Amino acid sequence: MCNRYTRAGLSGLAIALIPLSGGVAHEIVGNRFFPATIGIDDPGVNDELSLPTVDSFKTGDVPSVRQRDVSGEFSKRITEDFAVILGSTYTFLSPTDPTVPGANGFQNLETTFKYRLFKDPAHEFVISAGLTIEWGGTGAASIGAEPFNVYTPTIYFGKGLGDLPDTLSWLRPIAVTGQVGYAIPARNSTTTFSIDPDSGALTADTEFNPHMLNWGGTIQYSMPYLKSAVMDLGLPEFINHLIPLVEATLQTPLSNTFTSGTTTTGTINPGVIWVGNKFQIAVEALIPINRQSGTNVGVIAQLHFYLDDIDPSGIGKPIFGGPVRPASPFAGN
Repeated sequence: MCNRYTRAGLSGLAIALIPLSGGVAHEIVGNRFFPATIGIDDPGVNDELSLPTVDSFKTGDVPSVRQRDVSGEFSKRITEDFAVILGSTYTFLSPTDPTVPGANGFQNLETTFKYRLFKDPAHEFVISAGLTIEWGGTGAASIGAEPFNVYTPTIYFGKGLGDLPDTLSWLRPIAVTGQVGYAIPARNSTTTFSIDPDSGALTADTEFNPHMLNWGGTIQYSMPYLKSAVMDLGLPEFINHLIPLVEATLQTPLSNTFTSGTTTTGTINPGVIWVGNKFQIAVEALIPINRQSGTNVGVIAQLHFYLDDIDPSGIGKPIFGGPVRPASPFAGN
């Protein structure tokens, strides 16, 4: 799911938007297991639950604001290749200036419709397409939730390097994933009216709502893949369940703004995922790429459940279609 965490000013206006998508699917393609990643969504379509995802960081506002988020996401397959994903986030804003009041509340609800377009097990490649709708007015304006819908068509892809020759076998556990989305607000601009307390005159303030390119990727090194598909080095079992990775989550204004194409914001997120047969735990640092993206290193963590492995004949199976044999990330073990 593309669950966007918003760097929000206490005025209710988003100063800088950084898409941190709570990944809600793990995918098996040939020998490759694509884990759910926190920063961007992975290319899979499955029955999954992320609860909770928590983060803490300082925003790029001036003065800076400490933002903490708690979110949950639920993915349900309608068919084997099509899923509907629901997500919600509760945000706490604590200003560093003690004279400024804080705020808290829900961000806008989000729904993603996602379809797996193509899957090539031999080359460990998968690609999906989706549409995310942020439902305007369902969140609190005090923490930056917009009153209008935002529509984001997105392409997701993943590629494992398991098809490399034997001479490069140590590189086979590497995989890359990515997503590219175009966020289109339903309203080109928002106008607010106020009365000057001195003159009593009515004034209007118009803010442009930019079209945004939401993009990012990951590079991963899978220890489960190393053991099951390349070589068992006899490492401790805890190590064999780890997937170190680095994510990039970025956003660039493209149109309907004075800064189109010039102010990319985002974070670089090094971290690690511990993978089990029915759940995973992930922790990453949030490193801002510039001042507009944040003022210090934050942290994000997630507990993620594989419902299709926990209950493959019940909640973990597609609504239309029979249960599918659970696919373990430890194939060959």
